[in-house]
Amino acid sequence: QQYDIVARAQGGANAGHTIYNDAGVKFALHLVPSGILNPSTICVIGNGVVLHLPGLFEEIAGLKAKGVSVEGRLLISDRAHLLFDLHKEIDGLREAELAGSGKQIGTTKRGIGPAYAAKATRNGIRVCDLANMDVFADKLRKLSLDGSKRFGEEYTYDVEADIAKYREVAATVLPLVIDTIDYLNTAYEQGKRILIEGANATMLDLDFGTYPYVTSSNPSIGGIATGLGLAPNKYGALIGVVKAYTTRVGAGPYPTEIFDTLAEELREIGREYGTTTGRPRRIGWMDIPALRFVSRINGLTHVNITKLDVLDQLAEIQVGVAYRTQDGRVLKSVPADLEILENVEVEYETLPGWQTDISKIREWEDLPQAARDYVQRIEDLVGVYCKWIGVGPGRDAIVVKPRMGKC
Repeated sequence: QQYDIVARAQGGANAGHTIYNDAGVKFALHLVPSGILNPSTICVIGNGVVLHLPGLFEEIAGLKAKGVSVEGRLLISDRAHLLFDLHKEIDGLREAELAGSGKQIGTTKRGIGPAYAAKATRNGIRVCDLANMDVFADKLRKLSLDGSKRFGEEYTYDVEADIAKYREVAATVLPLVIDTIDYLNTAYEQGKRILIEGANATMLDLDFGTYPYVTSSNPSIGGIATGLGLAPNKYGALIGVVKAYTTRVGAGPYPTEIFDTLAEELREIGREYGTTTGRPRRIGWMDIPALRFVSRINGLTHVNITKLDVLDQLAEIQVGVAYRTQDGRVLKSVPADLEILENVEVEYETLPGWQTDISKIREWEDLPQAARDYVQRIEDLVGVYCKWIGVGPGRDAIVVKPRMGKC
């Protein structure tokens, strides 16, 4: 509600944000920034996003059906790369090749990786290419040829049908297309308040995450500069959004993962199913080494802890505070070598639970002492002010911690 502009810098429709408006209506957003629910906010899809335009229009139609208009409030970068159905098909074919090898990534099969690969190999197609459909058609034919050479008869993408579809799509999208780099920097210079919305998570970052079990972009601070063209000296605050426990969708090492019926119970209470895929999320305890790693990379100024209420029923809560290797060494950071990460022994602290419903609480001093102690312990271990605590799905279900340190 406090921002003039909300912008997305990276990722694609593999990101899923479930939010509720003031009336409690649920929205599942994948490409449109969440600021669209505020009628006075302009939403920007930056150059670092890979954009599936048919999917975007479906999302816009769904918003309109629920009474949310995007008219005049959604802007798209002319430099953003387009994601096509061919990328989705290639994504699925690559994952199928890995089936049974134990090396499947657990991709959403939304074509994100192949779209970023095309960008990196410099045969990608950008939004600005839609202004000349003859050039666009030639580029798409050449791009599709790569897929047919690679996968042969298994590759069934109909490039001519997609070209015909995009001739109609172009007329719809081009009025939304601008130079978002100029727009955002001018807005900043005019004193407009800009919120940059994350997608995915730092532990899925292409450079810093659990590679290769990662996404194909940089959901860390670097992705903001490259994905929007906003220089780092313009960032006023860097807020890390962290659940009161941990979750993960897809394959990859997960040191604090919970495997028993408790994981199933927390998954149901927290509704931990992927917004994009519907897949059940893996559940784990708070992982302090990972959170400290993420905080250092991003230079977090604040932390927003969400879903604290999901832990309401627990008598005891575990917090992973250190990784110890098989030979007894305590690791100073998250290791790059996944074999090491998969075999670490996690040292835990056990904290008492509060075993009472906190979902109606809105003031810090009204939280049970055990809940406040849990938040404070996370803050102490990470060294970053845990200012906001989410206690439910509603927009007002937020408790503000008055200051850093014990209070």
